Amino acid sequence: MVKLEELEMAASKANIEALPVAIIGAGPVGLAAAAHLAERGLPFVVLEAGAAVGAAMRDWGHVRVFSPWRYCVDAAARHLLTASGWTAPEPEGLPTGGEIVARYLEPLSRLDRIRPHLRFGARVVSVGRKDFDKIRTEGREAQPFELRLADGSLLDARAVIDASGTWLSPNPLGSGGVMVPGEDRFAGRIAYGIPDVTGRARARYADRRVLVVGSGHSAMNVILDLLDLQAAAPGTRVVWALRRDRLDTVLGGGSADALPARGELGTRVRAAIEADRLQLLMPFRIRAIEEAGGTLRVSGLSGDEQRSVLADEIVGATGFRPDLDMLREIRLGLDPWLEAPVELAPMIDPNLHSCGTVRPHGARELSHPEKDFFVVGMKAYGRAPTFLMATGYEQVRSIAAWLAGDIEAASRVELELPETGVCSAPAERETAGGCCGPAVASIGEATGEATGEAAGPQVAAAGCCGGPAPAGVDACCALDATEKSAGKPGCGCAAA
Repeated sequence: MVKLEELEMAASKANIEALPVAIIGAGPVGLAAAAHLAERGLPFVVLEAGAAVGAAMRDWGHVRVFSPWRYCVDAAARHLLTASGWTAPEPEGLPTGGEIVARYLEPLSRLDRIRPHLRFGARVVSVGRKDFDKIRTEGREAQPFELRLADGSLLDARAVIDASGTWLSPNPLGSGGVMVPGEDRFAGRIAYGIPDVTGRARARYADRRVLVVGSGHSAMNVILDLLDLQAAAPGTRVVWALRRDRLDTVLGGGSADALPARGELGTRVRAAIEADRLQLLMPFRIRAIEEAGGTLRVSGLSGDEQRSVLADEIVGATGFRPDLDMLREIRLGLDPWLEAPVELAPMIDPNLHSCGTVRPHGARELSHPEKDFFVVGMKAYGRAPTFLMATGYEQVRSIAAWLAGDIEAASRVELELPETGVCSAPAERETAGGCCGPAVASIGEATGEATGEAAGPQVAAAGCCGGPAPAGVDACCALDATEKSAGKPGCGCAAA
C-alpha cells in the first residue's frame, strides 16, 4: 500500500513541475532559452528589468560586430521565426548590435509562443527557495524557487535560468580589481564599455584627449572609433593604456583568423600605432586619478617607474564581472577566482587556457549545488574574458533538454566554434576580452553557431602560436614547446 507521505511528495513534485521556468534577462541568451523551452512545451516566464528586449545590446548598438549573421541566431529561435514567415538576414552580413536587436530579438519577442511570457520592468532582487534560507537542507529540493521583484511582487518557479549578464557590472580601472582613488569621484568623466564616440556621445569626445584603458577587442573598437572622430575633429587625441607588456597577444590573428572582420580589427589598430596616430602606454597600471587644472591626471606605474598622463575623458574597457547580490540565498558552486561554475572554470581559466575556442558545455558543467538553478551566458563565465554568444545558445539548449528529462540531448555536443588564428602564453590578462574574444567579447557577441555537428576541444592551427611543434616534442604548437622547455606548464592551447 502506498504511504500517505509518498502520495503527498508525488503531489508536491507534480505541483512544482507545473510551475514555469523563470528566465532572468531578455537578451539573446535569455530569449534563446525561451525558444528552446517553448519548443519542448515547458512553461516559462522571462523577467526583464528594462523596458524592451536586448537592453545591453542597445547600449552598444552602434558597434558592428565581426561575426556574420549566420553565427548570431540561435537554432531554436531560427526555427520559431522561420515558421512565422520571418526573413533571415543575409547570412554573411555583419550586423551592428542595434541590427541584431531590431532584426532578430524584437521579431522573436513578438512571436505568439514568446510574447505572452515576457514581463518588462521586472527587476529581480532576490532568488531563493520558498520559505527556506540558504542554511536549511531537509526538504529543500521539494520547495519551489521564489523570486522577489523590485516592485515587491513574488513569483514561484520550478527552475531558474539566470541570463542577466554582466553589462551593469564593469570592472574598475584599478589593476587590483578595485577602484583606484579618484575613480568614484570623477565617475562623470569615465565611461565603461564602448561609448558611441562618433554618434550620441560625439560632443563629449570631439577635440578632447581621451584615455582608453583595456587590452581587449572592446578597447580596440573604441580606439578605432576615436581615430575616425579624429579625422573629423583633429584636436581629438587618443592614449591607450594596457597592463600587458606584449602587443602580439593583444592584436590577434590578423589574416589567420577564421572571422576576417575580427582579424582586421587588430590589423587596423596595429597600423594606427605604426602611423603614430595614438599614444601607447604599455605596461601601465593605474594607481590614482586626480584633478589637474580642469583635466584629469592619471598616475600609475609603467614597469617600476612612476608615470602620469593627462586626459579630459577616460574610457574603461576592462571588462565586466558578475553581480551575485540577488543570489545570496542560492547555494552556488563557484570557482574561487573566476566566479564561474566549478566544472566550467578549468575550461575557461585564462591562467591556463589561452585560445578563444572552448570546449562546448551544458547543463552538467553549469550545475550548482542548488538543483535546477543555472547561470548562463556571459554571467556564467564569471570574470573570464572568452565568452561567445553562440556558446550561450549551446548552454540553454542543453539546459532545456535537461529540464525536459532528455538527458541524452542535454549531454550531446551541438556546437562548433571558428578558430581565432592566434594563441598566447598564459601571461597576465585583463577581463576585457582575450586574444580570441569577439569585438565585444565582454558583452557576449557571437563567434560560434549551433550547427548540429560534434566539436571536441580545438587546439592551435598550424599557423597559430608560432606554427606546429617540432617533431618528436610533446606539445601542441611551437609556443607550447617553448614554454614547456622553460619549465612552464605550456601555452594553454591544449588545456581543455
